Amino acid sequence: MASSLGDDFNLLSPQQQNLVNMLLNNGQGHLFRHWPGPSVDDGEKKAFFDQLVLLDSSYPGGLEAYINNAKRLLADSKAGNNPFNGFTPSVPTGETLKFGDENFNKYEEAGVREARRAAFVLVAGGLGERLGYNGIKVALPAETTTGSCFLQHYIESILALQEASSDGEGQTQIPFVIMTSDDTHGRTLQLLESNSYFGMQPTQVTLLKQEKVACLEDNDARLALDPQNRYRVQTKPHGHGDVHSLLHSSGILKVWYNAGLKWVLFFQDTNGLLFKAIPSALGVSSTKQYHVNSLAVPRKAKEAIGGITRLTHSDGRSMVINVEYNQLDPLLRASGYPDGDVNSETGYSPFPGNINQLILELGPYIEELAKTGGAIQEFVNPKYKDASKTSFKSSTRLECMMQDYPKTLPPSSRVGFTVMETWFAYAPVKNNAEDAAKVPKGNPYHSATSGEMAIYRANSLILKKAGFQVADPVVQVINGQEVEVWPRITWKPKWGLTFSSVKSKVSGNCSISQRSTLAIKGRKIFIENLSVDGALIVEADDDAEVNVSGSVQNKGWTLEPVDYKNSSEPEVLRIRGFKFNKVEQVVEKYSEPGKFHFKA
Repeated sequence: MASSLGDDFNLLSPQQQNLVNMLLNNGQGHLFRHWPGPSVDDGEKKAFFDQLVLLDSSYPGGLEAYINNAKRLLADSKAGNNPFNGFTPSVPTGETLKFGDENFNKYEEAGVREARRAAFVLVAGGLGERLGYNGIKVALPAETTTGSCFLQHYIESILALQEASSDGEGQTQIPFVIMTSDDTHGRTLQLLESNSYFGMQPTQVTLLKQEKVACLEDNDARLALDPQNRYRVQTKPHGHGDVHSLLHSSGILKVWYNAGLKWVLFFQDTNGLLFKAIPSALGVSSTKQYHVNSLAVPRKAKEAIGGITRLTHSDGRSMVINVEYNQLDPLLRASGYPDGDVNSETGYSPFPGNINQLILELGPYIEELAKTGGAIQEFVNPKYKDASKTSFKSSTRLECMMQDYPKTLPPSSRVGFTVMETWFAYAPVKNNAEDAAKVPKGNPYHSATSGEMAIYRANSLILKKAGFQVADPVVQVINGQEVEVWPRITWKPKWGLTFSSVKSKVSGNCSISQRSTLAIKGRKIFIENLSVDGALIVEADDDAEVNVSGSVQNKGWTLEPVDYKNSSEPEVLRIRGFKFNKVEQVVEKYSEPGKFHFKA
């Protein structure tokens, strides 16, 4: 077999020779077919074998397993086999929370207590090119009132949880893992280092880099060579499901378990509301003792968001998983639901909308990964040239999704969900301005524009529930999107981590007008009998306690349109379609310890 490499074969290490023999035995002879003899392109050949070794070592079971999995999945795809054949869908059990009621507050309190036994994993996605932004997505401002980027907001939220969950016997450090890629690893590290890790200890943060997988050129799962270089296999991302194998192979899960941790929380890169929902969802996991808890939001029937579904097989197998929206309707129709995916009397689908944030119990998670090596059930989505399904328009690859982890769990696993109100939990930034403007009216835009406005809306509604008089929003068209513009209210996570903490810092007769901006940056800032009509920024060190009252009235910050085609403006402003003109404001800063009273 190895004769196709001629004398080159003898130059390989034993590991490389075994790998070549495996590839030749699995129909991959084309990789070496047109190689020149020894001493020609030796550097390129060495780099090729280095790449093959990396592809082999970074996939559970190695390249042989990858090729065999690909052959099976490509055959299923060509035959049009239904992955859910034999399964009947039903609505699983879970918890539905209403913000601010007694039940919600109880779970939120329980979740804060439990946070000292949690670790967080950010699946950091990729670059922001799809959004019209050339940096990494976590470097984007979540909102432009303070300019805090997503990564800063996430770290400050974890630190606020860390502090709030401290048991008084010294503060436990909550570990934080970021899954990166070749595209994002260096830039993520640079963002952290240049900002002193946004206040987190560098030892708390671990970066795990995801490798790509080999592309496939045909239904026989032949690995695709790079069209520009015959000594490279073409590669593409494998999907965020790799986070499980990376955590398993790194050994970090056992370190956490031995340190007494119990929960692992997975989240994605551009949802500025998520940490408002995490304390109560963690409280649900703890109280209900869920092995797997998927955060969810109410979902309209046929909405382009997966539905969390219990699937029961005719052979008795059962699992609770995310079913993509384009699969859910036909699955229901084929299972005795003639109308398919329809809304119930609540006006929403009975199947909650998956938002890809998971809370896993660490012990059972480690046990499961010991069996699977962290491998997640994969899928393949080739783009065929024609109906014969014999050739592809371009190379394809196997993919996997983080939320498919429960597919291999035993029936005894406790898998549930927590439904949060959308305004409170879910406003991802994943569409560029042009695509968002084409979204049918009434559907979510999921753009930088809507993501920022959703933060102001959520903060306004939380303050309103806490007793603030908050002016109604006005509707404006920004970047072709019709959005509600609420008062621009922001606060640092350590000021208002939970609803009870917000309520404890607001008292008396407080109000804010629609055109106003209010930024609260400090742990011990108390607001009493305050009216804001303009812009007010209050900043205080942790040892400064500040009481704020009175009436603030000034010209404030005006919201000015920015054309996303206007190349003279920064990308971060163009993709959201507006900027603030800081005409007039009151800025109060307290950098010394002590008690202070600011009366406007």
